[in-house]
Amino acid sequence: GQLFRGIMRRMNTELANYLRRCVEGNRHFNLAVGIKPGTLSNGLKYSLATGNWGDQKKAMSSTAGVSQVLNRYTFASTLSHLRRTNTPIGRDGKLAKPRQLHNTHWGLVCPAETPEGQACGLVKNLSLMCYVSVGSPSEPLIEFMINRGMEVVEEYEPLRYPHATKIFVNGVWVGIHQDPKHLVQQVLDTRRKSYLQYEVSLVREIRDQEFKIFSDAGRVMRPVFTVQQDEESDNGIPKGHLVLTKELVNKLAQEQAEPPEDPSMKIGWEGLIRAGAVEYLDAEEEETAMICMTPEDLELYRAQKR
Repeated sequence: GQLFRGIMRRMNTELANYLRRCVEGNRHFNLAVGIKPGTLSNGLKYSLATGNWGDQKKAMSSTAGVSQVLNRYTFASTLSHLRRTNTPIGRDGKLAKPRQLHNTHWGLVCPAETPEGQACGLVKNLSLMCYVSVGSPSEPLIEFMINRGMEVVEEYEPLRYPHATKIFVNGVWVGIHQDPKHLVQQVLDTRRKSYLQYEVSLVREIRDQEFKIFSDAGRVMRPVFTVQQDEESDNGIPKGHLVLTKELVNKLAQEQAEPPEDPSMKIGWEGLIRAGAVEYLDAEEEETAMICMTPEDLELYRAQKR
């Protein structure tokens, strides 16, 4: 929009100058001569090709590196280029800290793929399974919680319920609830059964008496296998075991060998999410979740609990 506005302003100026010259020279005004057909398209093409966002004649004042030519060398290089992140720090600086691998990069940023030289550690790549949330409306979430006993913030009386848990949706305080444990479990079950968007993040801060829900765009998330939490489950999986069963794995293997004719019958990755075997956690929800590194760790944990 900014680029288009700048080019249109230049076209208007050129047209006004041409009109002035015609009036001063007492000549006939020709609109086809006044408006050059290539000004708009050439201006857009130049900015997209070079990445200099602005007027071609004022290249020094324009913003550099807004657009890039997509790398089509191989399919892998295209994926790598699309998932590249850039830290806006000068390449000439000799600071080591911003270049080093940080604990919070775990599962979200690839620890190996970074260029050599000055850009080392500043240009990073998202890990293979990392996903950036697209965002979804928050109104259905608020409606869902109101139907399950949430009191809206406008009707909240602090003296009546001093220890009630506050509920935040995308950073906005929307209400309070008397039984947060039950509400969190209900919302979590709804997400695992795919009635709720899988990229919605649920964070319960027990110490601060807060329940935060995020459905906005731009959160980095990573998938983890879910563990059965309930004693009595519909799927017949015992408590403390992975929801990803041998049956599901065998179905996926069979699907790879003999793809079904009807695409809607395909399980795939989306099928695992719909079955509740895999769920996406963002960095904030990960802080409040217990995550095993391997299935062996889960077995060890179950043995200790007995």
